[in-house]
Parts: sequence; structure tokens; C-alpha cells
Amino acid sequence: MTAAQLEQLTRTPIPALEDWRESLRHQQRGGNRLRGRGAGAKDTLTAPDRILATVLHQGKIGAHDLLAALFGVTRSTMSRAVQEVQPLLAEHGHTIPPSTARFRTPADVAAFLTPEAVQREIKSAC
Repeated sequence: MTAAQLEQLTRTPIPALEDWRESLRHQQRGGNRLRGRGAGAKDTLTAPDRILATVLHQGKIGAHDLLAALFGVTRSTMSRAVQEVQPLLAEHGHTIPPSTARFRTPADVAAFLTPEAVQREIKSAC
């Protein structure tokens, strides 16, 4: 996936993701906000981060544990983010094919991304 494709992928479902999260929070609160939007604690993952994590998960790059370590969040935060975004990606017709690259630890990712490793080519899944 190119950088332009990833940018397009993140740009499309972000408004739907934010609307969905706001409606969920409205339901949890049982009514309207008491404070303005943006007040209070900030989300640990931004909407583009949530979408990127879901793309990596659907591409079977790594498990929730690895993605959580890479993004600096807990496993439950990562699992929740993936569960929120997967239906939105499907709704917008985005399917992510599985990758042949599989990683278990952040060290595996770092080793793969070293300059010598970047010259290697990942075989196509097809």
C-alpha cells in the first residue's frame, strides 16, 4: 500500500468514525455533553492511528499485543480501536489483503526495517 493510498483510506472513514464514537458516548452519558467538545482527557489513539492499526491488523502484520506495543497503548485499547474501525472500513468497501510479513515483537519490526532489510522484497500473497 502506498502512502497516497493509506492517506485516502484514512481520510474517507474519519468523519464516520468520529460521528459513531460521539453517538456511542452520548448513549453512555445518557444525554448531551456537559462540557464542550475537546474538554477532558484526550484519546490515546487519534482517528488516523486507529485506522492504521486496523489496516495492520487486517493485513495480519501482527497481533493486538504487537500493535499495542508499537502504538504505546494497552492491548485492550488496541482491541477496542480495531473493533470500532473494522465495520467502517467494510462499509466503505475497503478490504485489506493479508501480508506475507508476520511479526511477533517490536524488535522483529525494527530488524525488518533496517536499511539492509528494506531492500528485501515481500512476496505477494497472490
